[in-house]
Amino acid sequence: MATEVKVEADPADAGFDGARLRRIDRHFARYVDDGLLPGYLAVVSRHGRIVHVASHGARDVEAGAPVETGTIWRIFSMTKPVTSVAAMTFVEEGLIDLTDPISRWLPEFAEPRVYAKGSALAPVTEPATEPIRLWHLLSHTAGLTYGFHHTHPVDALYRAGGYEWGTPPGLDLAECAKAWARFPLVFQPGAEWNYSVASDVLGRLVEVLAGKPLDEVFAERIFGPLGMTDTGFWTSDTDRLAALYLPAPGTKKLVRNDAFGAVGTSRPACLSGGGGLVSTAADYHRFTQMLLRRGELDGVRVLSPRTVDLMTANHLPGHVDLESYGRPLFAEMPFDGYGFGLGFSVLIDSVKAKTLATPGEYAWGGAASTAFWVDPDEDLTVAFYTQLLPSSTHPIRQQLRQLVYQAMLD
Repeated sequence: MATEVKVEADPADAGFDGARLRRIDRHFARYVDDGLLPGYLAVVSRHGRIVHVASHGARDVEAGAPVETGTIWRIFSMTKPVTSVAAMTFVEEGLIDLTDPISRWLPEFAEPRVYAKGSALAPVTEPATEPIRLWHLLSHTAGLTYGFHHTHPVDALYRAGGYEWGTPPGLDLAECAKAWARFPLVFQPGAEWNYSVASDVLGRLVEVLAGKPLDEVFAERIFGPLGMTDTGFWTSDTDRLAALYLPAPGTKKLVRNDAFGAVGTSRPACLSGGGGLVSTAADYHRFTQMLLRRGELDGVRVLSPRTVDLMTANHLPGHVDLESYGRPLFAEMPFDGYGFGLGFSVLIDSVKAKTLATPGEYAWGGAASTAFWVDPDEDLTVAFYTQLLPSSTHPIRQQLRQLVYQAMLD
């Protein structure tokens, strides 16, 4: 399979104004030239053909190494849709149902407690009235959380346990899942939405269902069949792996992030289904094309069309949008007008979201400012790659949507 992305069709043949698409290049090149991004790569595809590839800057500023179409990126939470797809393959095989309690396979979650009141030092909890079910993990309605949110007393418990931006050294996914099960939930399962380690617990559930490590499951069920040869939990080709950066306080100028610099360079103890993968634009393009084609690519079927349709519908209680639950401090996508499916955000109201995108678009992004979306009505996929933590530093995703859709003429 191709390890690089390249333009395959004239933009005009796919309903785009090529000159308007080049506004993407100029806009994000300014970010790079102003020292706000190290470099970037953007890929726009319509009707199954790539119509625009834009890149500028460096994958490693200090080394002077440029962004290339074969650059390897830490995609962080863009791992979550991959884990969700893997889980749904087991649903399709009848090994688990969306409504099944996960405690059947993960007994540590048999008797969850729910935060009721009090501080992180003295929380008062109550029994869960509903078991955590598979669909709760897929939709982030299980009541789990992340330590980096800093919005709830339970978040502080996660941080105290060593679960803020990662997991304690040496612990594998099974051990981490048992630790998360000991923390109280922030709400009753199924009652609300909270971005969380749910996808990591989902990854552990997948391991138990398969009887093998998560990396092997991904390779057998997704990466191998789709020809995603550069995607995994680590890469030995570190020359192609982009360096990771932070914004300096006040100026937002780039500062190299040495604390996370080793992420993706060796096999991690914990195979994070919520944020552990590295990938290339070519590989993830194949993943999004499979989704756009409702589960199939080049004669290989990963999921059924009906499964993809269900995953990309809004599953939030009451069919509300994400903003109804409040915006976490570390937001990876705009929340107004967006619901959430089984692994993706789902646009439900373009006017409320103040976007040119089409209702039904589904998407997610990663902590290092990567992002993708799939627009079934427009037969469109778009992906953006860079390496800047956190993703809330710049409004890249909203701007990219505007720049793509303003270039669409049909």
